[in-house]
Amino acid sequence: MASADRYGGRSRGVGITAGRRRAAKPLLALFKRGMRVALTTHVNADGDGAGSAVALWHLLTGRGVRAAITNPTPFPQRYHFLLKGIERADKSAAAVKHLERADAIVVLDISDTGRLGHLARIVEQASVPVACIDHHASDGTLPPGPRLVDAGACATGELVYDLARAARWQLSPEVARGLYVAMLTDTGGFRFSNTTPRALQVAAHLLQHELRPEEIYRDVYASEPEGKVRLLAEVLETLVVEPANGLAWMTVPPGALERHGVDAVDLEGIVEFARSIRGVRLAILFRELANGRIKVSLRSVGELDVARLAQQFGGGGHQRAAGASLEGALGDVQAQLLSAARSVARC
Repeated sequence: MASADRYGGRSRGVGITAGRRRAAKPLLALFKRGMRVALTTHVNADGDGAGSAVALWHLLTGRGVRAAITNPTPFPQRYHFLLKGIERADKSAAAVKHLERADAIVVLDISDTGRLGHLARIVEQASVPVACIDHHASDGTLPPGPRLVDAGACATGELVYDLARAARWQLSPEVARGLYVAMLTDTGGFRFSNTTPRALQVAAHLLQHELRPEEIYRDVYASEPEGKVRLLAEVLETLVVEPANGLAWMTVPPGALERHGVDAVDLEGIVEFARSIRGVRLAILFRELANGRIKVSLRSVGELDVARLAQQFGGGGHQRAAGASLEGALGDVQAQLLSAARSVARC
């Protein structure tokens, strides 16, 4: 029978596969007491990137590692509750300095340097090991280093959980909260197709660590700024539905984020409104980036594989959730992408 751990949980945790255990070993061997480790994720971190980074920060600092969160963009306001009491952990404002001084770098939730924004060059030219923990189906472009990568995981947070399990590290409530947020958000509240039986088992174990799911729900989903709701209204005005093609698409109007006082993370989930329309198999959201590129978010229903569609344009992701960043004018990119999308959606 499982014995109670120091945080009151009755379960010893969920077992991990031999493959993930093997992959975790070189990553665990990298961490040494007193060393400096920079944790980073993609531009505009989502709940998985933010939650995984905070959880790993707690795990490492609890073992004498000098960890720092060094993201290319500010830690999202939506997930600031994860930093309560450890605001010092977030060094994103001085990310370059901390990356250059690090003895090792851990990249979370991506395996491509292109999504690291202005930090890409620093990571590409790093003379220290660059580890990766990621659940996306991509070979990646990161420099060599330990890899804990498995597209079968529902979220990067699930793999950080496995790292802790492989090391037999106990989970504190703070670690559990970060991992639960990572898994909750990347599964769409445990609704999407990546919600596996194991994901629910891991979530159940995390809840044994003094977590209050209603409070976490409130922090993540019921604390939206007014500007996000007004942004949603403006984006929905651009909705185009093509019933014959099973396609729906929207565009973020130029300057909309600035008008409503929000940032890119507040676009999270908006494309789901297009996917929710009856008969739609493929939903797309277009947004102009500050660097002149066009960000495309793709979501699908059923067996339609949007990761393959995204790969045609240099992107990637999961079967039902993927994205890409394309050069060109908005109209040109839309014409090019929509032409390919119509062919895919009709199949």
